[in-house]
Amino acid sequence: MLYYCYAFLFFFALAFGAAIGSFLNVCIYRLPKEESLWRNHSHCMTCGTQILKRDLIPIVSWCLLKGKCRSCGAKISFRYTLVEGLNALLYVGVFAYFGFFDQPIQAALVCLLFSALLVVFFMDLDTQLISMYVIGFITLLGIGMTVVDVITGNDTLLSHIIGAFAASVPLILIVIFSGERAMGRGDAYLMFAAGLFVGVKRIVPALFIGLVVGSIFGLIHKKRTGDSQFAFGPYLSLGVAASVFVGVPISDLYLHVCGF
Repeated sequence: MLYYCYAFLFFFALAFGAAIGSFLNVCIYRLPKEESLWRNHSHCMTCGTQILKRDLIPIVSWCLLKGKCRSCGAKISFRYTLVEGLNALLYVGVFAYFGFFDQPIQAALVCLLFSALLVVFFMDLDTQLISMYVIGFITLLGIGMTVVDVITGNDTLLSHIIGAFAASVPLILIVIFSGERAMGRGDAYLMFAAGLFVGVKRIVPALFIGLVVGSIFGLIHKKRTGDSQFAFGPYLSLGVAASVFVGVPISDLYLHVCGF
């Protein structure tokens, strides 16, 4: 009986994550254009026809339609399904890590954080912009996680406060001294909000992972295009997501090697 209960919960997390992923696609497309997330109906980007409700089932509809618009037959980008699938898998992974009954509130907050990071990832990749609405949302999540961690004793208030500044201050200094050529203010704001959420032991490895991965892809990008400018937000988002699972062990290992 317990097995069926867990199977149902994982399926629910998968389906709910895919549904939220569908909304994330709306955010990724509309936020840079400052369009309403609620008023306008979803429509085909080619012919403008409103998409039927039966064609809005995450992942399933794209597969049934073979990636084409029902009305005009134009190709529908696979990325919509990719975002839905990634968000679904992340939700399942988070609840598998935290447990459905052990730390459900923390798991729910982390799921929302990962959804916001997905928006940052693809929005910054497309436009080299990070929406302040998303930053504000992550900040609110950070306040919520801080309260939960302090109440449950999982982390301290000081850790979250220091976490907010540990990565964001170095980045904002880079922004100021480089005149925003090396990095944008949105990247620093992102790490402030994320640092408040994950705390100091996770945000430092997050910054390290993001800078290393971003630098590697930046070199590849420059070699292929000759352009040294690229979006750093996706890689910082990746670092933050990874730090939720491996940030504390990395920090503890570093402190142990240093003799602390």
